Amino acid sequence: MDPKPIITLLFLISATVIAAQEYVRPPPRKALHFPWSQKHSSHPQQVHISLAGDKHMRVTWITNDKSAPSIVEYGTSSAKYSSVAQGESTSYSYLLYRSGKIHHTVIGPLEHGTVYFYQCGGQGPEFQFKTPPAQFPITFAVAGDMGQTEWTKSTLDHIDQCKYDVHLLPGDLSYADYMQSRWDTFGELVQPLASARPWMVTQGNHEKENIPLLKDGFASYNSRWKMPYEESGSSSNLYYSFEVAGVHAIMLGSYTDYDEYSDQYRWLKADLSKVDRQKTPWLVVLFHVPWYNSNKAHQGEGDSMMAAMEPLLYAASVDIVLAGHVHAYERTKRVNSGKSDTCGAVHITIGDGGNREGLAHKYINPSPEWSVFREASFGHGELKIVNSTHAFWTWHRNDDDEPVRSDQFWITSLLSSGCVAEKRHELRSILVAP
Repeated sequence: MDPKPIITLLFLISATVIAAQEYVRPPPRKALHFPWSQKHSSHPQQVHISLAGDKHMRVTWITNDKSAPSIVEYGTSSAKYSSVAQGESTSYSYLLYRSGKIHHTVIGPLEHGTVYFYQCGGQGPEFQFKTPPAQFPITFAVAGDMGQTEWTKSTLDHIDQCKYDVHLLPGDLSYADYMQSRWDTFGELVQPLASARPWMVTQGNHEKENIPLLKDGFASYNSRWKMPYEESGSSSNLYYSFEVAGVHAIMLGSYTDYDEYSDQYRWLKADLSKVDRQKTPWLVVLFHVPWYNSNKAHQGEGDSMMAAMEPLLYAASVDIVLAGHVHAYERTKRVNSGKSDTCGAVHITIGDGGNREGLAHKYINPSPEWSVFREASFGHGELKIVNSTHAFWTWHRNDDDEPVRSDQFWITSLLSSGCVAEKRHELRSILVAP
């Protein structure tokens, strides 16, 4: 008997086994336990910051003391505060739950790329943050569907090791799901990172928390995580935009009206009409429900929003779209209308931050022609905008050390490729349409 076929078969079996063993997914991890700790009623808790217009930062914190002042003292030297700002406060009730006093104070003007030290409410610990740079390069950390599990802690630990300027979160923050105390524990969990770098977030389905006839949706989210919607001309905290170091970022709402007659759509047209691609060569969009998804989870959920808004975003030459919702990672080619298009956006699903619901393991096979990389693992992404023409994207699996890049690729801006100029007339036609 000729041994060659047997040897070939054994080789193929061995190669298959080795390939399968390259990555073995670990079992799920437990939810984090937060022991109760006594704090002074005026002690600032759940401190986080967010960009609030040109050269300004919004500082948000909570106190149990309803009379605590909404002031932030800050400066460029530790314990030597040269400036003070007065802010506003709010609170909310949710069935039997009563929130603490939620403070929102905008500070500035601030210098770019500078470390500031600050104290909230005139007492408590000193915090510090670094403002983003004025120009390229700039790095964004990206992770959605966070939750409060041991995997979440692993994701945050990985992000803490990378050098980034702004955190982008495409929805599903605390997974409180009506249990309001979980918003408080989430705020404490992310405070070490969220107090040191701006967190720019948009809403997901787990932020809804509406109770028919009793409670409107997003009450907790809007009270706790105020974003620069007013600064960007929006009437809702569920959609807004901001500019930082040559990037115009648009945060859209998957769970508020988005058809062509909606306030969100009208605002988006107005916002895009103000974008100057010479000043901000890169256009990045975030929302929760992915439009391009080859995972079996949440199939078709983004179709109606895609039908309404993709033509506008395509005409505007959006470079990158970041989404969550599906608890896995996937990256596409440049796409539009369901197929590859060199002038379309790269879509990245990154709903793998560590949520308690676990990973979405099942994919559609064979994979669509537009899908480049997909894997059901927890992790985070890093988007480094190097200059006006090139950006570098990496995805880091939690099971690997932070420097390990599980997926990586270079992106060329649509401005430099000529697509922006090519579609200028198309965009103008859409923007001026009633």
